[in-house]
Amino acid sequence: MNDETLHTPSPKLGELGLNSFAPYLMNRIMGRYNASLREEMAELGLTTPKARALAVLSVNDGLLIRDLAIYAVTEQSTLSRTLDQLQIDGLVRRQADTSDNRAVRVFITDAGRAVFEILWPHMAAAYARMFRGITEDERHAFTATLQKMLANVRKHEI
Repeated sequence: MNDETLHTPSPKLGELGLNSFAPYLMNRIMGRYNASLREEMAELGLTTPKARALAVLSVNDGLLIRDLAIYAVTEQSTLSRTLDQLQIDGLVRRQADTSDNRAVRVFITDAGRAVFEILWPHMAAAYARMFRGITEDERHAFTATLQKMLANVRKHEI
């Protein structure tokens, strides 16, 4: 941002309206997405943080806890309790990092992968519903815009 941008008065939220305020829309969409999966997650003994951790680990296994917290968009303290529960359930295992004994990596177990594979079709269906009536080109443009927005607000390299 340049000095001119910082000193230009922004419209008030009431002038923009909630339906034109992207953070509100993103929160509302994710709230509905998560709510649409709540029943399936509960049947599998999962909460949203547990499901997020398993989803991330199904793609990027063996992450450091701090990196998993970033990818799973979960506070590290919440993630720590979540990992305790997932480990008790046999869905993840923790292991000291080979290059730094103080750091811990998290791995999804075969049981965790099996639970996630049961949840995935429901996640994929909810994802497809979100993009119903939206062309592939629009979806790609939207995703590219979200990636740029994430880069603008990112605190970490991942």
